[in-house]
Amino acid sequence: MAAASPADPPEDPAEVLAARVFDAAVATADVIAIALGDRLGYYRCLAGGGRTPGELAAATATDERCAREWLEQQAVSGFLVTTDTVAGTDTDADTERRYRFAPGAETVLADQDALAYLSPLARQLVSAAGHVPDVAEAFRTGHGFPWAGYGADMRESQAALNRPAFLHLLAPQWLPAMPDVLARLAGGPSRVADIGCGGGWAAIALARAFPQTRVDAYDLDQASVELARRNVAEAGLADRITVHRKDIGTVTAGPYDLVMAFECLHDLPYPVRALAAMRGLGGPVLVADMKVADEFTAPGDAVERLMYGFSVAVCLPDSMSSTGSAATGTAIRRSTVEAYAREAGFARVETLPIDHDMWRFYRLG
Repeated sequence: MAAASPADPPEDPAEVLAARVFDAAVATADVIAIALGDRLGYYRCLAGGGRTPGELAAATATDERCAREWLEQQAVSGFLVTTDTVAGTDTDADTERRYRFAPGAETVLADQDALAYLSPLARQLVSAAGHVPDVAEAFRTGHGFPWAGYGADMRESQAALNRPAFLHLLAPQWLPAMPDVLARLAGGPSRVADIGCGGGWAAIALARAFPQTRVDAYDLDQASVELARRNVAEAGLADRITVHRKDIGTVTAGPYDLVMAFECLHDLPYPVRALAAMRGLGGPVLVADMKVADEFTAPGDAVERLMYGFSVAVCLPDSMSSTGSAATGTAIRRSTVEAYAREAGFARVETLPIDHDMWRFYRLG
């Protein structure tokens, strides 16, 4: 009988962690290039067919040499394929090589209405990285760094990232979890308040689905209000959606048949005050916020890691830019939502049976 082979030596923890950090650095390089492609319109230009570097540069008014380097990076990373890869031929002239999307990549990187669309996530992360010095100062002082300071990339990408879910899921999949509200919206004239509306896509989705519904959309960020108004006008819904720059605590336009607040409660500096104001608007309140674990657990899963990453870089500094903030952070746990709701005067907090990778849905009443 052969002797048993000795056990493999245990891996060096430092080497394992170093490999993980290196892999993260490679992934970060991809994220930066994706953000560039999204910002420069490269992905939209590539949609539907292949391009040479010269064709891409001409169509997007960018430099050909830079366009070629970006195309090569995308092909090396597997997001694009080349004519020589596809046809099995060798193209020596770099400038003549034609690039097109790899299978599935157009949906993820260029189709702004697809549920799998993730280019805006890359722009968000790059925007956050660009403000690390500001966030570091916020950490030193505790005075925070406001949402407006992150600029257009953060604001526009946040709206673009949530757009497909609102357009495809809000009316047909999420609202059926509140059958009485669904019946009210479908059955006749109704009024809805959208709190923290951002780019306005939830309001647009609702108005499209229910032609007799009027929506008041509220946000405090002036640039977000302007973005929402443009989106509403382009959707042809300005007659039924009104976008207001207003603190929810000053809203007296109720009663509403539904009050909804998507992915904003954790950002609010005074969440209990905001929820109390929503309760005063007269209708059922639908809150969707981050689907993190019910208790702190380390290490966490990928969603938890992403949420904490955003909390450190964006959401907590934003919230703390207001004096006396609750400083909730992105990792808002179910118990935190329930406690805020009870303090705001809600008698019932129900977790709705809606399946979503990132959000948990609550009905407050």
